[in-house]
Parts: sequence; structure tokens; C-alpha cells
Amino acid sequence: MLPVAAQPSWFDRWCEWRDHLLASTRFRRWAAAFPLTRPIARRRARRLFDLCAGFVYSQILLACVRLRLFDVLLEGPKTLAELSQRLSLGADSTARLLGAARSLGLVTPRSGERFGLGALGAALAGNPGVLAMIEHHAFLYQDLRDPVALLRNNRSDTELARLWPYASAERPASLAADQVAAYSALMSASQPLIAQEVLDAYPLHGHRCLLDVGGGEGAFVAAAAAGTPGLQLILFDLPAVAERARGRFVQAGIAARTRAVGGDFLRDPMPEGADIVTLIRVVHDHDDRRALALLRAAYRALPPGGTLLVAEPLAETPGAEPVGAAYFGFYLLAMGRGQPRTFAALAELLRRAGFTQIRSAPTATPLVTSVVLARRGPV
Repeated sequence: MLPVAAQPSWFDRWCEWRDHLLASTRFRRWAAAFPLTRPIARRRARRLFDLCAGFVYSQILLACVRLRLFDVLLEGPKTLAELSQRLSLGADSTARLLGAARSLGLVTPRSGERFGLGALGAALAGNPGVLAMIEHHAFLYQDLRDPVALLRNNRSDTELARLWPYASAERPASLAADQVAAYSALMSASQPLIAQEVLDAYPLHGHRCLLDVGGGEGAFVAAAAAGTPGLQLILFDLPAVAERARGRFVQAGIAARTRAVGGDFLRDPMPEGADIVTLIRVVHDHDDRRALALLRAAYRALPPGGTLLVAEPLAETPGAEPVGAAYFGFYLLAMGRGQPRTFAALAELLRRAGFTQIRSAPTATPLVTSVVLARRGPV
């Protein structure tokens, strides 16, 4: 017997009526002309066009970064002729780029027919981590040139999979130094942006020893060490990555209270002795099976009452909804594995791993990262 179809709710019926209305050319023309609906129609038309033009905007931004336009303007406002010479572009091309950058809030006209940084350009000029991410998006755009093929084939030969080789390697711990160099450098450049958000949301002064799992070259460990005198720190990552972290700790002058341990956190036991384990942008790199194994390993590494801190962008974050499901959803697809999760989905994995007292700690910029805390209960 076929199941009886559920009766549509009033909300379903309203959505169906609205969809047919908005799909009507006649209605759209009326709404664009009627004074009361004209502002709404224009806003929606702008949002729709921005969706269509988003790739063009991102390539304009990439051109500005590669030409070091923001660094040049950080020195002070420049005329068109000065910028043309500094950027090694013809006058017409420089004017076209400046016009596009101005429309995006990246540059702004100044007195004396000069150009200076716009509000967004100034924020980028002082943020090397974001600039590094913009540069590396060229790999992502290559993988997204045929998004339907990416969805259907779930390919493992993507540009991002090559950039993040541990995502597709059968035994990540065997990766050589040259294979981890590119992604380690990217993580090192982008991690300080996340580190400060995390440390502001959850200061570490109440802890004795921190274990940072998947910590790359140690940017978060270095930030935690700088902000928490006396805290002992352990980094656990692939052997070739841990070796790079040791050099960073020496340069930062924190080698006496840090150690970097090499291993595969999905195969090898984590170092013990820490009362807090941090997973900074790690869990969402893995599917539920691997993520649960990772969380259970962190649980085993902690003493009773120990704290787990997970920091990463979450799906359905109010005000940043496209970042989780759209951006990270497709980024991780191109990377080869992983998925963005809601707080509820992450909390469920934490409960299955044995953790209790699961809560979120507010961050200044939830779009960048959210912080989720959990406790290992008494044995």
C-alpha cells in the first residue's frame, strides 16, 4: 500500500503561492514600478545580480591582491599615473581596475585626483591571513569551473585535494616535508586571525597544559603561549608538519615549554598530560565517522574534568548562513572530504564521544569561527 501523502501546511501553501507570484514576469514588472514595492524589488534584483556576478567580483579582488594594490595604497594616496607605474599596467587598465575596486569598497577617491584605500581595502591591507586565503582561492575556482561534475563525481584529483594531500592520502603520516609545505604555510598565515578570536572567547589562564591537535606549524600554540605565561603546550600533527612547528617554536623563544609530537590523530594515540585539547578548524575536515573517531581520541587523551575546545565556522550561524552551507560546503567537497555542521550536529557527535556540559562561547566574529566547549566527565 502506498503511503498517504502528508497534507501541505499553510506555510507550504503560502510558499507555493509566493513562488508562482515571483516567477511571474508580469508581477515582477509591476513590483518594480509600484512605489511601495519598488525598494524591495530593487534589493532582490541586486542580490540576484550579485549571485550571478560574484565570481567577477572575486577575480577583481584577486587582481588587486596579486598586484599588491592595497600595499601600495597603504603607503599613502596615489594618482592614476603613479599607480599605473607601480602596478605595471597601462593607464586604461589601471583606471578600469580602480573603477571596479571603488565600486566594491576597496578603494576610494581622495583629494588631488588621487586614490586611497576604501574601508574594505584598509581591512585587507592589515590582514595577511585573509590575503593568503584570497590567493589560494585560485585553486578552488579551478575545481568549481564545472560544479555539476564536482557534485556528481566527488573527485579526488582536484586542485584543493593536491593542496591538502592529507585529505586523500591513505597514510597521511607518511607525507614528506615537500608535500606538506604549501598547506602548512597557508595555515600558518591564516591561523592568527582565528587564534585571537578563540583566545578572546575562551582565555586559557585556568589551564595547566594545552594539547593542540592538527595545529600545523604552531600558529595557535604560539599565540596561546604569548597570551598565557606558564602554560605548557603540546602540538600533535603529522610528522613532517610537527618538524616545521619545532622550528617555529625555537624562533618564537617558546621551545622550553612546548613540544611537537608527530603522528596521525586517526591512527595513533594522542599525547597525554594536557587538561585542555583544542581542535582549531579540524573537525569539519572530516566526515561523521572520522570526526567521531577524532573526538573519541581527544576524550581518551583528557583526564576526568578535562576540557575540549572546538573552533570552526558552523552551518546556520545567524547572519553568516552562506559561509557554512555554501562556502565551506563546496570548499570541503573540492578538498575531498569533510562537511560543515550546525551546533546541534556537532554537539551530538560530542555526546556520542562521551563529552558532557557542551556549550558555545560567543566570539566577536562568528562568520570567521565559532567556539564550542565540552567536558570529559568523571570516570
